[in-house]
Amino acid sequence: MKIKQLNFKREYMQILKSGRKITTIRMRTDLKPGDIVELIAGGESCGYAKIKSITKKKVSELTKKDALKDGFKSKKELIETLKKYYSEITPESYINIISFEKIKLKPKRTVQRHNE
Repeated sequence: MKIKQLNFKREYMQILKSGRKITTIRMRTDLKPGDIVELIAGGESCGYAKIKSITKKKVSELTKKDALKDGFKSKKELIETLKKYYSEITPESYINIISFEKIKLKPKRTVQRHNE
């Protein structure tokens, strides 16, 4: 199983580690529900997550609940941040809300065989 990376700016490290951020919004994605991803903030690993769902909607359809799950205080703050990353975004633009849950990955066991 190949683990993909989900990259974030360093400023999101604490809310990723604490589990307060449980979604991310992207214009484009190749992720699918069930994918396992490593959460990377500012080049540093914040753990692993399983993609629960991906919801496509227009920016104009975003709600305060969407903003809170993404770690923002308000819908306005979320949309202002999206505009920083995607200058071309409009109320009619479609975005993907990627919902994830943090998981613990068990390291693969390596079995050593000794010749007797």
